[in-house]
Amino acid sequence: MVELRHSGSSLGSRASSSPMKRDEDASPLIFNDHVLRDDDDDHPRHSFRDRYSSFWSQIYSFFPFLNDDPRFSQHGSRISLLLLVFIAVAGLISFFSILQRLNSPYLCKKDGIVLHCPRVKENPSLWENPFSATTSWKPCAERRDGGMSDLPPENETSGYIFIHAEGGLNQQRIAICNAVAVAKIMNATLILPVLKQDQIWKDQTKFEDIFDVDHFIDYLKDDVRIVRDIPGWFTDKSELFTSIRRTVKNIPKYAPAQFYIDNVLPRVKEKKIMALKPFVDRLGYDNVPPEINRLRCRVNYHALKFLPEIEEMANLLVSRMRNRTGSSNPYMALHLRFEKGMVGLSFCDFVGTREEKAKMAEYRQKEWPRRYKNGSHLWQLALQKRKEGRCPLEPGEVAVILRAMGYPKETQIYVASGQVYGGQNRMAPLRNMFPNLVTKEELASKEELAGFRKHVTSLAALDFLVCLKSDVFVMTHGGNFAKLIIGARRYMGHRQKSIKPDKGLMSKSFGDPYMGWATFVEDVVVTHQTRTGLPEETFPNYDLWENPLTPCMCKA
Repeated sequence: MVELRHSGSSLGSRASSSPMKRDEDASPLIFNDHVLRDDDDDHPRHSFRDRYSSFWSQIYSFFPFLNDDPRFSQHGSRISLLLLVFIAVAGLISFFSILQRLNSPYLCKKDGIVLHCPRVKENPSLWENPFSATTSWKPCAERRDGGMSDLPPENETSGYIFIHAEGGLNQQRIAICNAVAVAKIMNATLILPVLKQDQIWKDQTKFEDIFDVDHFIDYLKDDVRIVRDIPGWFTDKSELFTSIRRTVKNIPKYAPAQFYIDNVLPRVKEKKIMALKPFVDRLGYDNVPPEINRLRCRVNYHALKFLPEIEEMANLLVSRMRNRTGSSNPYMALHLRFEKGMVGLSFCDFVGTREEKAKMAEYRQKEWPRRYKNGSHLWQLALQKRKEGRCPLEPGEVAVILRAMGYPKETQIYVASGQVYGGQNRMAPLRNMFPNLVTKEELASKEELAGFRKHVTSLAALDFLVCLKSDVFVMTHGGNFAKLIIGARRYMGHRQKSIKPDKGLMSKSFGDPYMGWATFVEDVVVTHQTRTGLPEETFPNYDLWENPLTPCMCKA
């Protein structure tokens, strides 16, 4: 959490004043006759003309060169001129000193780590990050380092590796990026990954149903050898999915590159074809060479392209979002993670009736019996998780935060979400504060979306692209979808706002019965000044997908 406090002037003046009655006769702009008369000979009054002349006489005494009266000496003029030059030079030095201070980074804290944070000099905008804070970095993952393009022929590599990309679309995307990186580490040929059916998503999508295979292989041809299918000489293909002899299963999470060289590569060389399973988060970030991390970014931001029909439909949805008011308007994309499964898995407590809470307890006991146990410890656990900011934001909480940030009721919002737990009743506070909420189902007809309903991941891809191209993206809980969106928008130049609410601080504010609206607004604005997708220095064990700054971006 970035803990910064700026003066009230950065948030707009909040000064209040009460009308004061002024005496017109005392106004310095009104001169009455008695001021200019000499009514009392014993106490003569100086006229306005006399006082005016006296004032300028004092000025001339300090700066003689302003007066063309020959009585002032040439020597005095030189001294005064030197004095003015000295003042001017001192003023210029002070000006450039202040300018340098504003341009230089200052220290701030994020998650207990001291970082160099950019200074925001421009007036804050609701729809984009300050230009001055976004010009120091540029994307450079497409750059090839020397020696990376000298690939041996397919039959001269170390062997073939095969992976199942598990989970939803975005977890699968990360697995594909990691698979390419691991193939590079071991100088192996990568068989096109299979998108495995997930028990939650229940989807039979193939790689070629979502991504442009030709572009994927062609773009990476100088980095890794990739083939579409298992080679013909390997006859028993089912063995690759089932046989322990053909599977490497002991890969730890976030394994270093050296683990693959020492433990996996010998087996690939021996068997010629090996499956890596499981493969979720099986490659680290700061324990692999920088060029490997750059390759992962190259896969994520350049090689993995959705099919043209998905891109075209997403562009149509974006166009409709930008023209909902009859003229061009910005729009916000809100990733609302408040589905029943997410609420249950979080083990957090939420506002609801006794009946709702009882049903949720039964659901948790059924789905996660080991974590649920007898349920006696869950209340304390829920309080702790909320204090730590580990609970999903409710729709009503999101609405209050956005209004505190200054977004008006008329804001056009695209909602990327599954079925919200609690239905319309749960969504009511958000809709009341922001009535212009729409989903892809409301922007497009059933006929237009019919072709994409064959695969759940196709619909997820539409949400991904509409959120990616929005003016402002707002996440409400962690997950691969949000961090991939934020990372991609950072990679595109940090100009687009990607708001990551400080849920820990917000939980304290929501639970404070004595906090007024003005204080809440100030807390929200100040806290989130640096939580909008601005450049951030990376740190040990950072998440490459959310912050690609160091390995994948270069100083502009």
